[in-house]
Amino acid sequence: MAIVEGYNLPDNLYYHENGTWVKLQGENVRIGVTDFYQKLAGKITYLDFPFENDELIQGDPCGRIQFDKLIAPVSGTVITVNQELEDNLSVINKEPYGSGWIIIVRTSNIDEELKNLYHGEKAVEWLKNKIASK
Repeated sequence: MAIVEGYNLPDNLYYHENGTWVKLQGENVRIGVTDFYQKLAGKITYLDFPFENDELIQGDPCGRIQFDKLIAPVSGTVITVNQELEDNLSVINKEPYGSGWIIIVRTSNIDEELKNLYHGEKAVEWLKNKIASK
């Protein structure tokens, strides 16, 4: 795991420029918000996430979190929503890369869409730029 100026950035994830992460799980991906995003947002008190069977398009809004749109980092069909968040949004702040995940999506074009996400050293550079511009 990389730590960039106090923000965790796990190596095994892909990152969308709007603050979401993607974890590959076979045909599916798990999606949540980054440590940087949750710290910038402060205590998460509002989340309007997509429903099961909703279709997502990479880069399009798919809900709202705190003060901003939740942007779909990949295209596909929502197959699972983290029900724990309905009763306890603070999990996002405590475990943004663990139990604070938001949705699981069955992807439709993951090989192509991963090219639009940040990973490895590119993710570190992306986060450094986000921090510098905050």
